Amino acid sequence: MLTGLNHLTLAATDLNCSVAFYRDLLQFQLEATWDTGAYLSLPGLWLCLSLDPLRESASAADYTHYAFSIGAEDFPLFVEHLRSANVREWRDNRSEGASFYFLDPDGHKLEAHVGDLASRLAACRHRPYARMKFFDDQ
Repeated sequence: MLTGLNHLTLAATDLNCSVAFYRDLLQFQLEATWDTGAYLSLPGLWLCLSLDPLRESASAADYTHYAFSIGAEDFPLFVEHLRSANVREWRDNRSEGASFYFLDPDGHKLEAHVGDLASRLAACRHRPYARMKFFDDQ
């Protein structure tokens, strides 16, 4: 039985650039590096960057992305920090809680989000998506 998220592995075309992005801009802890990869971490998250020179950096049109939690008090400064570094945004926030959607150097879609599943479900109960059903009343 699965017990939770183990790690994320992201293909990187320029390992040094990606390490600098996650370490310096997003404040991940650099744990280890080698010729073709790096391990970084946040509390409860293990990130592997794996060199893949064949990866196309153009971002796909789908909504697949990776979201990181951030406190409401830290959100404005974090967004300003990324904007001042000319980090590209890929979407405007359309949901509950403050969110900033941005791209890493290889076009991976990321999000910094204020809130959690409980706050999202509470907002959805107040304003549900089309034909939304909730299953906790069973």
